[in-house]
Amino acid sequence: MELMLERIEQRVGASTHLYPLDLTLVPLAVTVLLGATQAGKTTLMRVMAGLDAPSRGRVLADGVDVTGMPVRARNVAMVYQQFINYPSMTVADNIASPLKLRREQNIGARVAELAAKLHIEPFLQRLPAELSGGQQQRVALARALAKNAPLMLLDEPLVNLDYKLREQLRDELAQLFASGRSTVVYATTEPTEALLLGGYTAVMDAGELLQYGPTAEVFHRPLSIRVASAFSDPPMNLIQGSANPTGVMLADGANLALALPASRSGALTVGVRAGALRVHERAGDLALAGQVELAEISGSDTYLHVQTQVGELIAQLTGVHVFALGAAVTLYLNPTQAYVFDAEGDLLVAPQRT
Repeated sequence: MELMLERIEQRVGASTHLYPLDLTLVPLAVTVLLGATQAGKTTLMRVMAGLDAPSRGRVLADGVDVTGMPVRARNVAMVYQQFINYPSMTVADNIASPLKLRREQNIGARVAELAAKLHIEPFLQRLPAELSGGQQQRVALARALAKNAPLMLLDEPLVNLDYKLREQLRDELAQLFASGRSTVVYATTEPTEALLLGGYTAVMDAGELLQYGPTAEVFHRPLSIRVASAFSDPPMNLIQGSANPTGVMLADGANLALALPASRSGALTVGVRAGALRVHERAGDLALAGQVELAEISGSDTYLHVQTQVGELIAQLTGVHVFALGAAVTLYLNPTQAYVFDAEGDLLVAPQRT
């Protein structure tokens, strides 16, 4: 399905939940709606599905205006944060329900195929209440896949699952989507999920669509500070500075040597992803001395919080490292890994991709 949203706006009373936006989904691809809680992701998905009518604008499916068409008249599959299954039906019957509605042949074989893909074959004769939360969500996903709808909407389907199960299901979903025949929209608050699922990403914030494009392009070239902040975990480090003939002068007087657009002057903001900061110097690096405020170990990475003369910075270091609180430490940044934004927050310079 080619889904096109034209000047979609959603108001509830005096509140604006979606500001006017245009969005055309790439058919048979995954589009991730990325943004914090209350960014407008669920509201937009409900408009896509036909659960809500927009206050203004049109929804076109394969060129046909379906704005006022109820959800029952649309061929859409949707999976929510809270898994929804038929409690009185077995797992097999839950998965088979959309197949039976279409009067398909070989229903048993199709149910077995989907159950195998989502690793729930041993539970086909159980009731949903007899399963764990992760297993129940797999059943909901299998039923949505069985519907074989041209548009599949997933609203943070993994958010209520434990960490290990989320990691496993992310990998499986990426493979399922790649081999499917649906246009998929997947809402998440986590940049990691967007990067893993690939495809395309639409970054949202406070009801606005900020940027849409191939996921890697949006990640490496965010058009504004708002996009960069939404697509960074941990958040992108932001350092205030000002333009000079050889780059950006930081608050501590250090100069970040960068080629800025011609005749650029005034206040600028330097953006640095946590993974671009190191504790070992390389040729051409800028040194940022400071004191350790916190060292968090998460999985196989260490997140080092350092108070410097240009503000608190977070460095993401590969491996498990031990730092004493208050210890002196120097972070190193290569200018080629820095972003620069103008006074309005728009992108001026992005790192060159290799």
